Amino acid sequence: MQAKVPSDDGAGLRVAIVAAQWNEAIVRRLLDGALATLRAQGVADEAVEVVRVPGSFELPDAALWAARGGAAGRPGVGAVIALGCVIRGETEHFRLVADAASQGLLRVALETGIPVLNGVLAVENVGQAESRSGGEHGNTGSQVALAAIRMANLHARRWA
Repeated sequence: MQAKVPSDDGAGLRVAIVAAQWNEAIVRRLLDGALATLRAQGVADEAVEVVRVPGSFELPDAALWAARGGAAGRPGVGAVIALGCVIRGETEHFRLVADAASQGLLRVALETGIPVLNGVLAVENVGQAESRSGGEHGNTGSQVALAAIRMANLHARRWA
């Protein structure tokens, strides 16, 4: 049996990126990493639509709209990338937001059949966020963008 191995080739792919405005400096680094990876893998700049939302809690709504073609009814996207950063504070609020974002993004993927990639950092402190947005642990935005291309390509040649 031959395993299906998704391609890293992004040529011809349309991608939506929904990115939180909260923790802007970290999310900007995630977004820059995602955009650079998409471009490097052949996704045309005009085939990427970036939408900003207030925070990570709002990402699933925007992801759903993007997966369904947006308000303008644009042609469908091959994948949706969600980027955000939730940092622990003095309460459990950060966990509630991170869990809601994660569960909501999963639900969008399952309900629409469009790959939705979760690039929301849920971290203890700013140092961990910086480390995962271009620091010693790489750039989660870049990693999620490559996964989005692979999932979109797998989805396109899937069992349909």
